[in-house]
Amino acid sequence: MASRSRLESGFALIVTVLSLLILTAMGLLVFTVSTKDIRISTRTIGEKKAFAAMEAGIHRLNLKFDPTDLPSVVVSNFQVNSAVDPDTKFTIGTPSLPGSGPLTLPLAGYAVTGGQQWNQARYIATVTGQNTRYNSKVGVDTSVGYGPLEATTTYR
Repeated sequence: MASRSRLESGFALIVTVLSLLILTAMGLLVFTVSTKDIRISTRTIGEKKAFAAMEAGIHRLNLKFDPTDLPSVVVSNFQVNSAVDPDTKFTIGTPSLPGSGPLTLPLAGYAVTGGQQWNQARYIATVTGQNTRYNSKVGVDTSVGYGPLEATTTYR
């Protein structure tokens, strides 16, 4: 009877060790999944902040665009709102004429009289938004139209 009790206690030890291993593996799995979710959420927040900064840069490009003084539009690491989020910035590259596609776009219906034709000149600029806290960056090449420019070549 004593030997049988000894075998049962050995079996209980093995079951306990296996149970601890299974519980430890499950704990590691839960920890890994939860930290992965946190990393994904953090990355999403950073990308949204960078995207918002990029949009702010596009708005500034549209407001300040002057084809006679293209370097004045260029901005580097401009803070969107330094009081609220000093880590969110945008950069505007130098606008240039497009390398492909039309240089001008027609403004249909702009002229009141039928004899005039009006266009707008196309420029391309790269706008990049970034958030240094989350190490996120989003960029876009955007077109800016300048006009109206008269396209009619006839003398009035």
